[in-house]
Amino acid sequence: MHTTRRSVGLGAVSLGLMGLSTAHGTGSAPVQTLTAEEDHRRLLDLLGIARLRPGADGQNPHASNAVNYDEARADRCVGLPALLTSRDGTDVTRGTWPARRAEILAMFENEIYGRVPVSAPGIRWNSTPAPAQDGAREVRGLRGEDATGGLSIEATVSLPPCVTGPVPAVLGLTFPRALTDRFPPEPRPTWKEQVLARGMAVVEYVPVSVQADDGAGLASGAIGLAGGGRPRALTDWGALRAWAWGAGRVLDALETMPGIDARRVSIFGLSRYGKAALVAMAFDTRFAAAFVASSGQGGAKLMRRDFGERVENIASSGEYHWMAGAYLKYAGPLTACDLPVDAHQLIALCAPRPVFISVGNPQADAWTDPRGMFLAAAAASPAYALLGARPLQSPRFPPLGTLVDGDLAFRQHEDGHTGGPNWPVFLDWWTAAGARDRMPTGGQPCTP
Repeated sequence: MHTTRRSVGLGAVSLGLMGLSTAHGTGSAPVQTLTAEEDHRRLLDLLGIARLRPGADGQNPHASNAVNYDEARADRCVGLPALLTSRDGTDVTRGTWPARRAEILAMFENEIYGRVPVSAPGIRWNSTPAPAQDGAREVRGLRGEDATGGLSIEATVSLPPCVTGPVPAVLGLTFPRALTDRFPPEPRPTWKEQVLARGMAVVEYVPVSVQADDGAGLASGAIGLAGGGRPRALTDWGALRAWAWGAGRVLDALETMPGIDARRVSIFGLSRYGKAALVAMAFDTRFAAAFVASSGQGGAKLMRRDFGERVENIASSGEYHWMAGAYLKYAGPLTACDLPVDAHQLIALCAPRPVFISVGNPQADAWTDPRGMFLAAAAASPAYALLGARPLQSPRFPPLGTLVDGDLAFRQHEDGHTGGPNWPVFLDWWTAAGARDRMPTGGQPCTP
């Protein structure tokens, strides 16, 4: 919830004082800086586990744990956790869906992504002008800081040219410039140029400014601040939940900006940020839509499928920090078949809001399990139908380049681990979804 909101003058943009809580951890225990391997071992000791099973090896096809890309061997578990049956065994109706939704949320918090503590830091936002680029009319740099100065959330807002009135926005989870500058340039028009050309704003949010993508960084960032620098308990939040929480704090700032219609903010993420975007959409009902690209294991893929990346990969010392510590037990002694929840339920938590699941071709993006993400969307569809939204319109895995429409949609494009080719499809699809809801997703162009 918001604690206080005080507007401060920021030129063309007015931002407020935001936050979930003014507390910053309790006690006076010293900060414990552990390596990722040390912290990973600490969690295993708490769980009473000597060692985990190895993840899928994508490099050596002769390894005993070689990655599986054989569809006939992928579905090793019997069935999926129930979606529309409550824990007491009763069938879920539209009226009882909120209670069932709360049950599913609690399981994801306790077993997969962790809980955001009440001591999560409050954030105050400031805005400064930034150089205009990509055809934007105006660009503002946003910085969100907690009271201690220990956290500094980075975001940039670009407003579309020649548009009047509050406009929708796409909030993209973006990698730091120092990393993206090493990659080949994005084909033109870029995703930002495409969004701006539709009369929408672009919001670029840097998740690692909230929480480092490293188990050694858990003593600092939002997680470290909330925990007073102490090591996490087994159900405390991991980096995916922290990145999603940060996206919610950026949305807090957008709610105070007169040029943005905060009721129409879609969230986008690719790969690990696709996971975080889906988590944000599931836990924060203010997001209007989501574009979830190549999210794979821990995102839109059915976790219990043995195809591409496995639960064991995520539970390793290189990626465990994304999740709650309790998640590690499903890589030994339990298995993915013991998971009480799966990705179809995570997607269903977004219903009835529009979700577009994107993935690359079956060779270049096989690690993310394209079919596993489609099957999760298909299994989430009954929740969309229950709530009066359009479910996935076909139960059949589509040919490459074919959009399976609905308020829950899926498309496998021709390229690899990128969302690029699906941007124009997503923008057309979101515009159509907004028209059905009588809430247009495009801004109103002004007269030259």
